[in-house]
Amino acid sequence: MDLKDIQNLIKFVAKSGASEVKIETDDIKITIKTGSENDRGETTYIHQMPAMSQPQMNMQPQTVAPTPPANSAEAPSDAADSKFITIKSPIIGTFYRKPSPDKPVFVEVGSTISAGDVLCVIEAMKLFNEIESEVSGKIVKVLIDDSSPVEFDQPLFLVDPS
Repeated sequence: MDLKDIQNLIKFVAKSGASEVKIETDDIKITIKTGSENDRGETTYIHQMPAMSQPQMNMQPQTVAPTPPANSAEAPSDAADSKFITIKSPIIGTFYRKPSPDKPVFVEVGSTISAGDVLCVIEAMKLFNEIESEVSGKIVKVLIDDSSPVEFDQPLFLVDPS
């Protein structure tokens, strides 16, 4: 596992909301603990296990600074988005815009949708769950890239109900 993989793992754990993750293989042991409300930050401990064919590496514990708050330049776009309805993920999984790789996407920006229309699928534990719209309107924005992991209650689409 190289440093870039470890950094990506730290970012993923921080976004997931998990308080602690431990990963242990034959040659490496990683513990990632996210901070509480009072201790804002993540602490990562990496222990390289000695291997017969590799020299032993000694890594110091790292502290990863939390991401800075969103800057105020994004506030005007949030005010403009307030008239739209946000469709959120009902489950954790992998977001797909198409029913299969060779099929067209369910909805595009500008598509008119009705309640009950399938907007996307989310794969969770090898099951593909169709996510249906609960509102009628027009798709204004797709907030997630295809084949991306999504969390529970994460915004997926913005819909203009008018």
